[in-house]
Amino acid sequence: MCLAIPAKVISVEWPGAVVAIENVEYKASLLLLEDVAVGDYVMLHAGFAIEKVDPEEATETLRLLNEIEQNSPK
Repeated sequence: MCLAIPAKVISVEWPGAVVAIENVEYKASLLLLEDVAVGDYVMLHAGFAIEKVDPEEATETLRLLNEIEQNSPK
């Protein structure tokens, strides 16, 4: 199963970016997207930003993922 996680773009230095998920920063490749700017949200998969997403959608997806984690058996 593949999973992409919404991440907020913190800085851009083509062809890469620094993105944050829950205040943890990661490096991401931007080679698959155009016109990515600081403040945008992208779907991050295997180190690649694969799609730009709406900020509300990104926030809701992260909320749901946190809820799933909190309700999972430990």
